[in-house]
Amino acid sequence: MKIENSVVLITGANRGIGLAFARALLARGARKVYAAARNPESVTLPGVEALQLDVTKPEEVAAAVQQASDVTLVINNAGIAQPGGFLLQGSDEVTRRIFETNFFGVLSMGKAFAPVLKANGGGALLNILSVASWVNGGELAAYSASKSAAWSLTNALRHELAGQKTQVLGLHMAYVDTDLTRGFDVQKSSAEEIVQRALDGLEAGADEVLADALTQQVRQGLAAPRPVYLPQAH
Repeated sequence: MKIENSVVLITGANRGIGLAFARALLARGARKVYAAARNPESVTLPGVEALQLDVTKPEEVAAAVQQASDVTLVINNAGIAQPGGFLLQGSDEVTRRIFETNFFGVLSMGKAFAPVLKANGGGALLNILSVASWVNGGELAAYSASKSAAWSLTNALRHELAGQKTQVLGLHMAYVDTDLTRGFDVQKSSAEEIVQRALDGLEAGADEVLADALTQQVRQGLAAPRPVYLPQAH
């Protein structure tokens, strides 16, 4: 789809990748950008329309549909993470909480805005996924599982929305320099780099964007004789 003159809603748009998307979309000529956040007062970027939205609350999703009925692009960016494996005490509660945002929030937004996108000509849905969609080493066990589920959801929505000409793009990436990864001593891409590659892919009609070298390597490694998602010999 074309970004120029589009109307965009971004979840989790007050910081990190969501904020980078908002800036880039305005620079590329989007007609309107709804910057959604749990606390709309945290949205300070000039030129956007702040919108209160917690994707885990059905009433706020429904209100967003009413407020943003002109949307042609929905970017499901809101996400949460917590370090730790599944065998830790309390992991059940952690997993449910993460899935509420990272999976069920995306599902709720997809169901709620699919009719809006259809009414406005089809448009596009862009889901922020992760290299963790394919590999789960236990360090971010619940987060990785939620992104695997969101990847499967994205693939299903691509088929279900094809009839209404809605483009569905999954964005996979490794570590990005945001608040979410502040405590990780690893190589990180800038949010701006990831966003530019995502929007280039969107305008090119892509179904998936593998936004950095590590993600591309991991994707290739899924078909290795010993796939990268299995423990590797040292």
